[in-house]
Amino acid sequence: MDAAKDRAARLLGEDGPFRDILSGFAPRQEQIDLAQAIENVLESEGLLVAEAGTGIGKTLAYLVPVILSGKRAIVSTGTKTLQDQLYFRDLPLVQGALDVPVSTALLKGRGNYLCLYRMDQARESGELPSRKAVAELEAVFKWSSRTVDGDLSVTAEISDDSGLWPFVTSTPDNCLGGECPRFEQCFVANARKAAQEADVVVVNHHLLFADMAIKQSGFGEVLPGAGAFIIDEAHEAPEVASQFFSATVSARQISDLCQDILVESGKQSAGLATTREPVENCRLALQQLQAAISEHLPEKGSWHELLERQELRQGLQALDQAVADLAPALEALDGSSRGVEACVHRRDELQLMFDRLDHAVSAGEVRWFERRGRGFALHITPLDISAVFTDFRQQQEAAWVLTSATLSVSGEFGHFTRLMGLEDADTLKLDSPFDYASHARLWLPEGLPEPRHPAFLERMLEQVLPVLEASSGRAFLLFTSHRALKEAAVWLAERVDYPLYIQGELPRSILLEEFRESGNGVLLGTASFWAGVDVIGEALSLVVIDKLPFAAPDDPVLMARSEELRQAGENPFMSLYLPRAVITLKQGAGRLIRDVNDTGVLVICDPRIRSKNYGAAFLDSLPPMKLALDRSEVIEFLEHTRD
Repeated sequence: MDAAKDRAARLLGEDGPFRDILSGFAPRQEQIDLAQAIENVLESEGLLVAEAGTGIGKTLAYLVPVILSGKRAIVSTGTKTLQDQLYFRDLPLVQGALDVPVSTALLKGRGNYLCLYRMDQARESGELPSRKAVAELEAVFKWSSRTVDGDLSVTAEISDDSGLWPFVTSTPDNCLGGECPRFEQCFVANARKAAQEADVVVVNHHLLFADMAIKQSGFGEVLPGAGAFIIDEAHEAPEVASQFFSATVSARQISDLCQDILVESGKQSAGLATTREPVENCRLALQQLQAAISEHLPEKGSWHELLERQELRQGLQALDQAVADLAPALEALDGSSRGVEACVHRRDELQLMFDRLDHAVSAGEVRWFERRGRGFALHITPLDISAVFTDFRQQQEAAWVLTSATLSVSGEFGHFTRLMGLEDADTLKLDSPFDYASHARLWLPEGLPEPRHPAFLERMLEQVLPVLEASSGRAFLLFTSHRALKEAAVWLAERVDYPLYIQGELPRSILLEEFRESGNGVLLGTASFWAGVDVIGEALSLVVIDKLPFAAPDDPVLMARSEELRQAGENPFMSLYLPRAVITLKQGAGRLIRDVNDTGVLVICDPRIRSKNYGAAFLDSLPPMKLALDRSEVIEFLEHTRD
């Protein structure tokens, strides 16, 4: 055995340091194999794509070789919750076990951090979207004197869907940088400074790919200089990369610009006299377009869908002209302050985006819109992100590891590697060490209608209710739509006594903590709860999935990619929609068994998993659970394991 393998085996083996500091630690050959592979990649500055089944302990498997390598590393994970877990729990544990001096930093996107200057401005102006936002602002103000890092994403003072967020956080556009009167206390600046000085920086995919796409000004670069990139929960990377390699103009960008122009011009003598009229005209044009979009368009759609309506074309042209008309007023004030200069730059960027939208669609891109509450966003998205990601990767003299519990489909990595341009990567597939055959059951209820049937949701819940009672709550109900989630919450509230935890009512981390502590809770979640959620032990014994998680067929980006595949002679369903759905289902199923002693039942209610030929692709990709023949067998299993 060579030195590298000996080191990995020793540290993660029976006589390694983790046995004494990690409760329930047991050596796992799969974990050792993964650590060895990562150590080799770090030494050779290679590229590895690794699927590590649930329970292998992939976090230790990459943190141990990363810390020992001495390389500056960027570790990226899928969600802010996992990011916090990695930074506050896993990294200190590994550092303590290895006794290696290494500096670490946690860095999130600036939208997570309180902006003290904008908070002060909001309190002074009093212009807030609702009474709830007024109360939340005062709670945030009191919290601001207690917080060390200003991370709003982990506080209960502001809800996830609050309209207050843009009033107390900054964007790259409206940040004043070094000229901000609160710059010395700036949480973003302090977090970025710590990241620049750290050996290991923990980020999330949104920040990772945002930084790749556009280097945020004022605080230096985060990524260059790293000798290793570890992308955990890598199954989420293609979607996030596509989002951040897009060009976007949104109602919020324009609204924020108008507000900031008034604030900055109000600081200048006679400034408001110059800017008030063009700003009000821009706001009016924006409101009119928002109203037209809200009235005529679905939540998402193609660019053609927007342009085919005359009132929307005219509204877009009017907004384009209103943004252009801001230029003379800003030019009259240009140079008077850093804030005005920032507004000039932001207006110019918006104008460039409108100009780009005026030109013909380029090959390899798709244009589309989405409604966001009362707002909207217009996007230009590349159909293929592999070239962009490959270019960035090749510019770095670094090792790359992309890992997740769900990267393969029927044992093959081709779908993921093609999307990310990783055809030259080494691949490794390690199955979970858990005894699924003894500890878990899979139930596929019979007799349910097709998912499109109007009675599907109620019939599904009727089938599941006795199982929910047999498990004494302790359940995740995972849905493919917010509408189904809300309807199910109403239905269940009238029929069960278990506490219900509904996605969106509290920040995700707090919702999960309350669910764990309840001991008999039922949590209802959609997309963000299908992955990256870890509930170990008796608090979770039942996972119910309503439908096979196929992407919406009218998603404009997927429609464009489908057409591209069709023209290339491929089957879009088999090459695109099915692999995405299989990986998502694997993620949802992975919520059930998170520890060697966990037991539970997975219920998949979509009858297509039995009736359609493609159902085999889903079943073949699930852990090796025994199939329960009927509901009575499921109830007996739950009652037995509970006792």
